[in-house]
Amino acid sequence: MSRTSSHPIDPLFLRRWSPRAMSGAPLTRAQLLPLLEAARWAPSGGNGQPWRFAYALAGTPHFERFLSTLVPGNREWCLRAGALVLLSARVVRDDGKPSPSAPFDAGAAWMGLALQGTLSGLVVHAMAGFDREAARAAVALPAGLEPQVMIAVGHPGRLEELPEKLRERELPSDRLPLEALVVEGAFTA
Repeated sequence: MSRTSSHPIDPLFLRRWSPRAMSGAPLTRAQLLPLLEAARWAPSGGNGQPWRFAYALAGTPHFERFLSTLVPGNREWCLRAGALVLLSARVVRDDGKPSPSAPFDAGAAWMGLALQGTLSGLVVHAMAGFDREAARAAVALPAGLEPQVMIAVGHPGRLEELPEKLRERELPSDRLPLEALVVEGAFTA
């Protein structure tokens, strides 16, 4: 599928997608840290920077703990990831008040990570399919932080290395037309 935009945008946005096929080659810290550095520069309300990342490189005991928090359908393809990353949001500020925009801001950090991963030639795929309480325990998540997504990062792999049921889904998806997502003024019934 060739992705096209309705209006001129940088091609990077069309190249970014969420594949599952990964080679199984481990990532190094030097390959992963630029993605996290890009996420660090995301905008945030009041410059609060509420995102927090915990990561595990393949081949380490940490990786097995992270992997064990995934639902079975995600675990089966994430076995070949080079790293797993838990993105959490600090939903309670230092003054004890809630931070309602923290998940939104964490999403902005995710996009920075995803775009840098695309530029780096890596596979980057965020997932909601994981046990949040198990992830909290796996990383000893401090109070006030809420798990948002687990992210698989790896080197591109071959389609044949995926479980058969996922192979037909391994294509960049299209998006709803802009007119279905945007209104000028107010939404009407």
